[in-house]
Amino acid sequence: MARVRRPERGPASKAGRGDRTGGPREHRPGGEAPSRAAKPGPRADARPEARNPAPAGTAPERLVLPAPAGALPASVAPVILTLEPSPDYALLDSGAGEKLERYGPLTVRRPENQAIWLRRLAARDWDGADAIFTGDIDEEGAGRWRFPKEPLGETWPLLQDGLSYHGRFTSFRHVGVFPEQAAHWSYAAGAIERAGRPVRLLNLFGYTGLASLLAARAGAEVTHVDASKKAILWARENQDLAGLADRPIRWICEDAVRYAEREVKRGSRYDAILLDPPKFGRGPKGEVWQIFDDLPYLMALMRALLSARPLFVILTAYSIRSSFYGLSALMQECFRGAGGTVEAGELLIREAGAEPRLLSTSLFSRWTPTP
Repeated sequence: MARVRRPERGPASKAGRGDRTGGPREHRPGGEAPSRAAKPGPRADARPEARNPAPAGTAPERLVLPAPAGALPASVAPVILTLEPSPDYALLDSGAGEKLERYGPLTVRRPENQAIWLRRLAARDWDGADAIFTGDIDEEGAGRWRFPKEPLGETWPLLQDGLSYHGRFTSFRHVGVFPEQAAHWSYAAGAIERAGRPVRLLNLFGYTGLASLLAARAGAEVTHVDASKKAILWARENQDLAGLADRPIRWICEDAVRYAEREVKRGSRYDAILLDPPKFGRGPKGEVWQIFDDLPYLMALMRALLSARPLFVILTAYSIRSSFYGLSALMQECFRGAGGTVEAGELLIREAGAEPRLLSTSLFSRWTPTP
């Protein structure tokens, strides 16, 4: 993952992890207030039957979807997906609320709340990183980073499984890629290739497009949705860098829930779905997203959008006070009567070197149909 050459300068960007506002990852695209009518429908051919009346001044009305019926899918948990060190990416060390990573030849030091243990490496290894996030300058782009060895540009070229894309030093510590999700990308690409038929994939909260590009390279027709214009521009840059300009990818800058509702009303169907929602976010028209309130409704919409020959639905969640068992239960209820299996667990990164620790990064749940 992430083999790099030396950075080069690029256009300024505040695009965060699928962020609608350019803020931290927790403030990403959204939906609206909860509604008890937001229950999953049976398979993909469920159509909205009515609208819920909403009092004046409240959030937009939600579609009424038929409740799912039938047996729950099988459950497998916990499933632990671990990213191992490689020449392209490695977690060199972590501790004291920070992590030290290597992206190809570049080392990057930045905050990591999960790293509550002691560091293993010497202070000189940490202080000698090529890029160190300081967060002490109220400035956009790379202004909140310090480069001890030599000045670096805002962007630099990376590789993921042979696919070229740009990393970027953002003002809120992210670099444009979440390497722990490589397990999801590999799974999705393999399923698309094995399908041996046209596959339509929907990627909600798609951020800088790496999952979309890898899916398109595998042969999928991709719809990529993110409410951040900067993230969409970054993703389109990555498409050009990857040499995939001719692949069928629709880049949609829009609120994820609003887009999904319109797709349900249009009767659209997708064979594969990726979702990486934030804990909290605001949409481009003031929509408010709260993951615990709004995720059940969004998952109900995903059930309604699924085709008659589905491949998978993969949900990833960061920075929430929950358990993968909670995500598993939600996914099982959503796909009641659809058969298949729901797997749930954590995405981890194993440190390089002696006595490595496992850094927990996120929770996930994945539904797949019965073969």
